[in-house]
Amino acid sequence: MIDTLYEWIWWDRFWLPVNLTWADLEDRDGRVYAKASDLYVTLPYAIGFLLVRYLFERLIATPLAASVGIREKARLRVPDNPILELYYLSHSRNPGQAVIDGLSKKSGWCVRQVERWFRKRRNQDRPGVLKKFREASWRFVFYLLALIGGVVSLYDKEWFYDTWEVWNGFPKQTMLDSQYWYYILEMSFYGSLLFRVTFDVKRKDFKEQIIHHLATLTLLSFSWCVNYIRIGTLVMLIHDASDVLLESAKLFNYAKWERTCNSLFVVFAIVFMVTRLIIFPFWLIHCTWVYPTLQYPPFFGYYFFNVMLVVLLFLHIFWAYLILRMVKKFLFGKMTRDERSDDEEDGDESSLTEEEKEEGSYRYGNGSGLGTKEGNNGCFRHLSLSENVCPSKTVY
Repeated sequence: MIDTLYEWIWWDRFWLPVNLTWADLEDRDGRVYAKASDLYVTLPYAIGFLLVRYLFERLIATPLAASVGIREKARLRVPDNPILELYYLSHSRNPGQAVIDGLSKKSGWCVRQVERWFRKRRNQDRPGVLKKFREASWRFVFYLLALIGGVVSLYDKEWFYDTWEVWNGFPKQTMLDSQYWYYILEMSFYGSLLFRVTFDVKRKDFKEQIIHHLATLTLLSFSWCVNYIRIGTLVMLIHDASDVLLESAKLFNYAKWERTCNSLFVVFAIVFMVTRLIIFPFWLIHCTWVYPTLQYPPFFGYYFFNVMLVVLLFLHIFWAYLILRMVKKFLFGKMTRDERSDDEEDGDESSLTEEEKEEGSYRYGNGSGLGTKEGNNGCFRHLSLSENVCPSKTVY
């Protein structure tokens, strides 16, 4: 039964063009091909990335944050109330009015006290600027190194300048050492992001992030197994370009370097639109959609690969929409909130009285604005794209 299922899943006709079999992708005549078994190494590498990230955030990112005035903020803790805490942890962080009335009776507190407790409890769990700075620092370093590595490994390759060369001689294209490490490290990094996704700063596009991570790992794995490595490296490279700008914009936003943050945001928006809405669909998807059919009739793997690329394109469009909304507000001087931040939290802040705001304020300020609240942080307050619009780069 298991053997039959295995053979069906790896049936040649599913994943390879007609008249080609997996035997054609075995090492011979000096050619080296990617093997599915090579992907097992990404799991320990992903765990290694988590360890390196832990050390980096504490030994490098935290001192760097302190040097620009970002400190760990001591939040005022809410009063202990087992009944409200149990409901908060097991049911909802934002209960409705009927539930609040019931909790008021159970806890012996008035409705206003219960509402205030939930509001402050949510604010207590809100990630601080230091946490965001450390995450952005880690991603910036990886994306920068990945971009440099990608350019070094591709600048002298024919398919970097002519996408037709991507399919020249396919599938008998030997794998280079640079391609091997580019793929393995990228996949391991994405695996580490997937492991950490529930602990990192969350935004309204949390579901889109999960879809993106899964689609990325699926497509990288698929392209590895069927030797679509050339197109895979091109897609990773064009996305690395905007991710470096994204993470650097976050860092300067948290440090309150307003002019630098504004400049990087504008450059990032331009690069994002060019790479992900122009080059990605009209060059790279065109390359995978049109050129293969000139050599082989369409097959299941061909459709699977291109459909998943289109899924990522839709995610690009979604994030581009958020960018354009921010650009509009930025140009008209009305950038007041993160397009991706939770509406629930913003609503809570706006409903606070002045006395409650003072109670919930931080004991320490951030950066150059010591004594200010987090709501005034950074050049755009809560800069959307600088706050993690593509928390993980949108590679494929």
